[in-house]
Order: sequence, then structure tokens, then C-alpha cells
Amino acid sequence: MYHGKPCWFELSAARGGLDAAESFYGKVFGWTIADSGMEGFTYRLASHGGDMVAGLMEMPEDCAEVPPFWMVYFDVDDADATAAKIKALGGSVFREPADIPGTGRYAVVTDPQGATFGILQPAPMDPQPPVESGAWNQGKESHGNWIELMSTDPGAGFDFYAELFGWTKSTAMDMGEMGTYQLFAWQGTDIGGMMGLGNAPVPCWLPYFGVNGVDAAIARIREGGGEVLHGPMEVPGPAFIAVARDPQGAHFAVVGPKDEMS
Repeated sequence: MYHGKPCWFELSAARGGLDAAESFYGKVFGWTIADSGMEGFTYRLASHGGDMVAGLMEMPEDCAEVPPFWMVYFDVDDADATAAKIKALGGSVFREPADIPGTGRYAVVTDPQGATFGILQPAPMDPQPPVESGAWNQGKESHGNWIELMSTDPGAGFDFYAELFGWTKSTAMDMGEMGTYQLFAWQGTDIGGMMGLGNAPVPCWLPYFGVNGVDAAIARIREGGGEVLHGPMEVPGPAFIAVARDPQGAHFAVVGPKDEMS
């Protein structure tokens, strides 16, 4: 029903850096973070306003050379069929579909240009949760509000995701020397944008989390030892954004009004 909707955000922190990551993001976003209780695996769940919004874990041993990063997951109707389609469309599957007890079935994949993302087939629920529940809600702070793809070939990237998720093109914004910023929609609502590689070293997805006051969020990021790389900058909406890097090097962004609103 929600195939193609962003549904989860997952931080892979540095080895030994999970407590520090929990402290940083708890202060920046006001998340309440607790252990998930998974047997034999430390995975922490962040919540805000009654919703589970993100997962935090240490970088797996078989990815020890990968810098810390945030991964975006997308809801799919059938994880196995979607993984097969990703391969057919020129992408790759890094972790084959597997079950997460009580949660659903997931896989870790890449698009043809190499950007990593996750897919999640949620476990059946009765009644079905409303579309605005969970980690993705563009009207709530400290939830996922926007996603952005930096790619070596954003045109081909759009074609891939359009075929995979049914996304449609929305507004195209001319950024001069930086090329075109192509907005895209899920079920008629703009959820993100695609652009060239820019300053990103490799193709990647960047999650934006909503905040009540970008200036205040920037202050919290800096107080926590993070670095603001870009912004605050006003964007259509109207809203303001800032792109940041946490103390361990994982990139993320914030979006919201410039000043706190009551």
C-alpha cells in the first residue's frame, strides 16, 4: 500500500561510537533512545512524539572500512520481488532479503550508480497504520521530512527509482553550474530531490530531519561537536535548511523555520 514511501532512517556509527552517537542525536533532535532488545545484536531505537523514527547501530564488522553514514529505507510490498527487480534494473543487492522478527523483511541494496539504500517489507498489521505514522512525517519535527540523492547520473537515477517505486517528476530547479535539482513525488506529494554529485565523494542518499528552528538546531549540532557544512539557506516552502556532519562523520540535514515557532 505504501510501496516507495521513505519509512526508516538508520545510522551506522563508528565501532565503539554508539553511546556517543546516542548522546549527540538525543541532544540535537530530542530523541528518546533505548535498546531494541534484539538478541545477540545491539540495535537502538530512537523515538519522538510517540513514533519510532530511527535506528542506531555500530558499523557491521564486514563494513568496518566504510565511514559512518545514515541509510534511508523505503517501504515495499514484497522485499524479494523488489530485490530481484533492483538487480534486473542494474542495481545490486548487498544484503539479500532476510526477516527481522516482529518487524518485517529487509534488504540492503544499491542503485546502478552505487548509492546505498534499504528496502523494508513491514510485517502485516491489522489495522494498517495510517500513512502519516512512523518515521516519515513532513509535518513533524525530529522525523524524516525530505530525502536527497546525489548521483553521478541523476537522470538515470530518476528512471531507476521511477520504475522501482513509481515516483514521478515534479519541479525542476536550475542551479546554474551545479545543474538541475529535480524534485520527485510519491503518490502526488513531493518527498525529495535529485542532483549531481556536487561535493559528495560518492553517490549517496541524504536524510533531512525536521526541526523547530534551524538556527537553534545548528547551535545544538555545534555544541555537540558536529559541523555545519552548508546553511542556513532559505529554500522554497518557505523553509530553511542546513547540511551537517556529526562528530563521527555521518552526514545529515535539517529543515524547518529559521527561528523557533511556538
